[in-house]
Amino acid sequence: MKIGILQLNFTIGDFSGNAEKVRLAHEKAVRGGAELCVAPELGLCGYPPRDLLNRGDFVDAHDRALLDLARRIGKVPLILGGIEKTKKRDGRSLHNAAFFLHQGKKKVVARKCLLPTYDVFDEDRYFEPGSTNLPMRIGGRKVGVTICEDIWNDEDLWPERRYRRDPVRELAGKGIDLLLNLSASPWSMGKEKVRHRLLAEVAKREKIPVVQVNLVGGNDELVFDGDSMAVGPRGGFLGRCAAFAEDVQVVDLEGREEKPRWSGDEEQVYRALVLGTRDYLEKCGFREVVLGLSGGIDSALTAVIAAEALGPDRVMGVALPSRFSSTGSVADAEALAKNLGIRFAKIPIEDSFASMLRSLAPVRGGRQGGLTEENLQSRIRGVMLMAISNDTGRLLLTTGNKSELAVGYCTLYGDMCGALAVIADVPKTMVYRISRWVNRKREIIPQDSIEKAPSAELRPDQRDQDSLPSYEELDRILESYVVHEGSMEAMVKKGIGKKVAQEIVRKIDLSEYKRRQAAPGLKVTTKAFGVGRRVPIAQKFDPRSAEAGTKKRN
Repeated sequence: MKIGILQLNFTIGDFSGNAEKVRLAHEKAVRGGAELCVAPELGLCGYPPRDLLNRGDFVDAHDRALLDLARRIGKVPLILGGIEKTKKRDGRSLHNAAFFLHQGKKKVVARKCLLPTYDVFDEDRYFEPGSTNLPMRIGGRKVGVTICEDIWNDEDLWPERRYRRDPVRELAGKGIDLLLNLSASPWSMGKEKVRHRLLAEVAKREKIPVVQVNLVGGNDELVFDGDSMAVGPRGGFLGRCAAFAEDVQVVDLEGREEKPRWSGDEEQVYRALVLGTRDYLEKCGFREVVLGLSGGIDSALTAVIAAEALGPDRVMGVALPSRFSSTGSVADAEALAKNLGIRFAKIPIEDSFASMLRSLAPVRGGRQGGLTEENLQSRIRGVMLMAISNDTGRLLLTTGNKSELAVGYCTLYGDMCGALAVIADVPKTMVYRISRWVNRKREIIPQDSIEKAPSAELRPDQRDQDSLPSYEELDRILESYVVHEGSMEAMVKKGIGKKVAQEIVRKIDLSEYKRRQAAPGLKVTTKAFGVGRRVPIAQKFDPRSAEAGTKKRN
């Protein structure tokens, strides 16, 4: 049997555009010999639709598009994820469903049974769980259909399971020759390897081929890698779609299995950020971007990603030097722009800075220097960049990394200004790794930007490590405290000094109010700041103390 895998990039709410993508991909797969085609979870409406699902007109528009698409599907059937609307005694309910479209007709063949409510997922907020799925006969085979999370609860793989049910084993118990999984699985580092391991274990245990079609593209902060795959009974690849790109593949289930090959994390993160940036711009209706270029590594990497995503002609970099900016940093910014072929402008902020200091002098009571003046420079830059954005229609990109955002080493209404934080989920140590990977063939990012000690250059001889531990140590703390939600005791057991851990944890917790006001950032790790991490701003829990949560108010 030949399966057409339709790995597509959908825009949320673009029902006619999404349906047309499916139709054209289906036609292509049929020309390639497909006997059955499969498309991703909630493909017709785009994923995740979130509170749009609460709108009756949104669901009605979905139903009209689905019916119209069904009329255009002929002899070769298509299984596509969508919204099923049902009636209950107390009103309307929705299911995350798989629809079978064939010769002008449609029917539901599976309902998602396991509805995730962790990290970035809120499906139980919108959908009713399916109670059971039954195999169906297609082309002489008994086929089981599951939807995304339904395949992620294998007791052989996960020591701690989130659900009591295992929809895959329920289907296997009814006897199936083939398992399909319609998926919208957001990417994070290493996810593609975990996904293959999961599918391979199921295929080997049940001695059947497993085909997963995964969504591709960026939707807000989430990036979907695609990398759809068909896995044979021995766990090898029968077929595989491209990563981070739309793809249509026709897979012969009787074909030879191939061993998996994987790209490095640096390349994968880079490609995810490029795709996420491109889709954020295009799906929000913007063509061009502007960003500040400090001469440092973070703004350099952000510029490289933007130029790759959009083309150099659609990117503008602006250097905004102050009295504390080194000539080397300005030169590095200009060299980067030249290497990339992007538009470059230099706007010194010294006059604006001096003028504002004079205006503030009467209320400062003779005070000079300090954080006020450091942040003032950053905010002047933010005003300038926002002015350029307003004047040119270019979307402003922010350039801060995850390590800085974690500890609040950033300025509200200053360097945090912007509509998209491209590397906000990339730890500083990974920023260095990706930058070196970018330069693997030729120097694109100036070597000095990579090698010099990182500095905000807001006061004389300033260095990041004046206020922070080394980024290697800081990122270890972030991994333990933010990603794994570990305790102080757990960090100390990992060899992290208690004093430095306590100080960084304090900074992380105190900076929550800043992150709540930050631009959306593209998610590339298993735990990003944003919708997947919901920590109160006003709270008294102190993980640094053995008496956390019991302190008396003074």
